[in-house]
Amino acid sequence: MKSKRNLYVLALGVFGITTTEFGVIGILPEITSSFNISIEKAGWLLSAFALIVALFGPFMLMALSSFKRKRLLIASLFIFAAANIISAYIGNFYGLLVVRMIPAFFHPVYWSIALSVAEKASASTDKSRAVSIIFSGLTLATVLGVPLATLMSDLFSWQSSFLLTAFINLVALAGVQLLLPDIEKETEASLIFNINILRSRYLWIGLCTAFFTIAAMYSTYGYMADFLKNITQMNGKQISIMLFMFGVVGIFGNKIAGKYMSRFPFQTTLIFLIFLAVIHLFIYYYGNSFVPMIWIIGFWGLIHSGGFLISNINVTSSVPGSSEFINSIFTSCGNFAVTAGTLWGGFWIAHFGIENIIGSSIITIILAVIMVFIRKMLMK
Repeated sequence: MKSKRNLYVLALGVFGITTTEFGVIGILPEITSSFNISIEKAGWLLSAFALIVALFGPFMLMALSSFKRKRLLIASLFIFAAANIISAYIGNFYGLLVVRMIPAFFHPVYWSIALSVAEKASASTDKSRAVSIIFSGLTLATVLGVPLATLMSDLFSWQSSFLLTAFINLVALAGVQLLLPDIEKETEASLIFNINILRSRYLWIGLCTAFFTIAAMYSTYGYMADFLKNITQMNGKQISIMLFMFGVVGIFGNKIAGKYMSRFPFQTTLIFLIFLAVIHLFIYYYGNSFVPMIWIIGFWGLIHSGGFLISNINVTSSVPGSSEFINSIFTSCGNFAVTAGTLWGGFWIAHFGIENIIGSSIITIILAVIMVFIRKMLMK
């Protein structure tokens, strides 16, 4: 598994499952209207998915550790495709919510295997770049998956967005089946799931940093389409274009983060959080101005895209060994953060209005910065 081609194949699968998770972001306003529910309630389609991943991530990988890795990857993508097809034909919000929760159980399985392969396929100095290839699937979901799902909803219906997402997962499944060689388990299960790792204070500091960072990102980003619709007064097609631009510039942000995290992890993390805070302040002051928001969204995408990669490196570098177990913990942490961030953002909207949504992110960014400095002091 030393070829970059194999990493890109795995990234294709990440593209599929991440589009399933985050594709609803752009269609939440349409789902809200269709089921006559509040935007906070519709937000559960994102947060419930992430909560399942957070709660069951490590346990799912443990339960399935005896199965061959490639078969697990293929099975996960098949379940994602099937769930999206079913979602397109459900006329009840709670039914839709339940069906979306099913593939969430297999999300951490795919992510953990893919990230573990990336780390084992590279030298320690190139690890962040290898991981960045896997995270390019997340960036691609932001570039194409989310805006295409939004555009499909605007042109046809929100149901067509789920059918598009199902097609993406089927393409990813075919790619993994045809192009990816068998993945050998390089360690025994007892070593992979060494729970003694959980005693490391460095790991917990890394997880706390990741949690607050990702929560800060998604407390605002999770309601981006609703903000652009109601505050910036953009229509569906314009929102799709903005989401597309957000993702395109994110490709470069992901590469920049991967390049500098291996050499300057503390500085890169701190600068990322500072820039993220600044861009949110610009959103607050210029959110109702059409043209300035176009520029702001571009810079927002450039910064936002590196958040998961930076968080992953901070966690996996905290303790050596047991890469699959650590990555499953990170995947749970990241999705718990998405859940918390989305709920926190929904709470903020309910109490202070969508126009003030960035307040939820600013508070969480401050907590992330505090954790970064605590980590720095402990590692002296």
